[in-house]
Amino acid sequence: MRPLPLIACLFTAAVGGGLAVHALDGRAAGDRPASAPDTRALDAQAAAATSGANRLMAAAAAAAEAAVPSAQAALPAMAAGAAPSLAPMLEGVTPAVVNIYTRQVVEVQSPLAADPLFRRFFGIPDGPQRRESQSLGSGVIVDAERGYVLTNHHVVDNATEVSVQLHDGRTVEAEFIGSDPGTDVALIRIPAENLRALPLANSQGLRVGDFVVAVGNPFGLGQTVTSGIVSAVGRSGLTGLGFQDFIQTDASINPGNSGGALVNLRGELVGINTASFNPRGSAAGNIGLGFAIPANLAREVMRQLLVYGEVKRGSLGLELADLTPRFAQELGLDARVRGAIVTRVYRNSPGEAAGLRPGDVITGINGQRVDGAQPLRNAEGLLPINQPATLDVRRGGQSLRLQATLREPPKQLPGSDIDPRLAGATLGEMADRFRDAGLVGVAVADVDPRSRAAQNGLRAGDRIFGVNGRRVDNLAALRSALAQPPPRLVVRVQRGAQQGDLELR
Repeated sequence: MRPLPLIACLFTAAVGGGLAVHALDGRAAGDRPASAPDTRALDAQAAAATSGANRLMAAAAAAAEAAVPSAQAALPAMAAGAAPSLAPMLEGVTPAVVNIYTRQVVEVQSPLAADPLFRRFFGIPDGPQRRESQSLGSGVIVDAERGYVLTNHHVVDNATEVSVQLHDGRTVEAEFIGSDPGTDVALIRIPAENLRALPLANSQGLRVGDFVVAVGNPFGLGQTVTSGIVSAVGRSGLTGLGFQDFIQTDASINPGNSGGALVNLRGELVGINTASFNPRGSAAGNIGLGFAIPANLAREVMRQLLVYGEVKRGSLGLELADLTPRFAQELGLDARVRGAIVTRVYRNSPGEAAGLRPGDVITGINGQRVDGAQPLRNAEGLLPINQPATLDVRRGGQSLRLQATLREPPKQLPGSDIDPRLAGATLGEMADRFRDAGLVGVAVADVDPRSRAAQNGLRAGDRIFGVNGRRVDNLAALRSALAQPPPRLVVRVQRGAQQGDLELR
C-alpha cells in the first residue's frame, strides 16, 4: 500500500462503514471499529507526599515550580510510598477531552447518468445520488458553563452533523459556532450540563524540554493518553498547513488526535493537536514529530469567532520578496543577512504610516526573526487587527526599529491605487453570497464614465477574475498581480453571462 503524504491532519474518517486515515489530500486506508469505547472519569484524588524521601522530593518540586513560569513542567505527583504518576493530574484533564463524530452527506451524479437509455438499461434512478461519509476526531471543553468546545477546522469542515461523546459516555449533538481555516481552529457548542473544562495556559511561557501530555481519540479507539516533551516552539515552514506557529512535541499523536488536548503537568491546556509528520506517511505510524496550535492563538481565534463570527487579520499593506544573497549584495548588506525586501508600500497603509519604503529589508517582527517574505506574511496572519507590531528594518547601512499598527485590508479600493489603467474604477471584494456560489475575483463596484477605466471598457458590475493569464481570486491577489505594473495589461472579465478579455491602455 502506498504511504500517505508526509504531513497528515490527525483525524480519521469512515466511508461506507470503513475507517480511513485522512491526510491533506484525502487518501484513506484501514477499517473502522464498531464503536468507540466508553470511558469513565476517575473519582479518587491521590494524596500528597507526606513522609521520608517523598516529602523531600515534593518540597524540591514545589521550590522549582515557584521559580519558573506557569507553563513550566512540574514533577509527576507522588503518593506516599508510590511511584511517580500522571494519574492525579489526568483525573482533572480527561473529562474535558471529548470524542467528535461527524457525518457529511453530499450529492453526486455520474456523467453517464445523463443518458436516459443508460439509466434505464442499468436501472439508475433519476437525479443525483446521495453519498455519506463519516469522520472521527477530538475536542477540548474550554467553557463548561456555555458548553464551548475547541477542535480543528478540518475535523468539522463541511460536516452535516456533528456529535460529541463525553467522557462519561453521553453523546450530544453539537452546534457549529465558527471556524478559521487559516489556523485550523474551530469552535462548537454542546447543550450539556455537568461539564468540566480545561483552563488555558499562557503558551508563551513554554520552553523546549517542558513535559507535555497529549489526550485524544486516535484511530477511533477511544480516549488515549501519551506523554513527551516540547521539542520546539514557534515551528513553521510546514507545507500545506496555513498560518503556522506550532508547538512541536514527541508525545505520540496519530490520526484521530486532531482537535485533542496538549496539556502541561499542571493540567492546563497549552495546545490543540493538529498534525503529525512521518517521511513514510502516516500509515507508517508515529515517529515523535507532532504539532499543536498554541493555546494563546486558539484563545484569540475563539474570541474573534464569538465577537465577529470570523477571524479578522491585520495587514501591513506591503508587497514583499525574499532577500537573496544577490539582492543583499546589491543593497550593500552582508550576504548572511536574511529577511523580506519591501518592493511596494500601498497608499494609506500601516506600512506607509510606519515609514517603510521600497528597498527596506525587514529582518524581524515583535522580536521574532524573519527569514523571508513568507515568514513575514505568516507572522502578519497570526496577529489580530489593531495589533501593534515592532519591525526590525535594515535600510542601507542603518538598522531601524519602526512601529506599525496592523489594520484589516480594505474591502474596496480606488483602481488608481492598483494601476493607473484602472483609474476611475472602484474595485472591491465579491459579496459572500457570490463566493458561496463559487464565484471568485474582484467586483467592479463603480466606474466614472469620464475615466480612463471607462475608456478601457470596464463597466460597473463587471467581475475581474484574471490578469495576463493569471487567476485572480480576490482584491489582495489583484494587488499582488499588479505589484510590478506590466507593460501590457489584459484582464479577464465576466459581464452578465458573457466572458472575455479587455486590454487596458
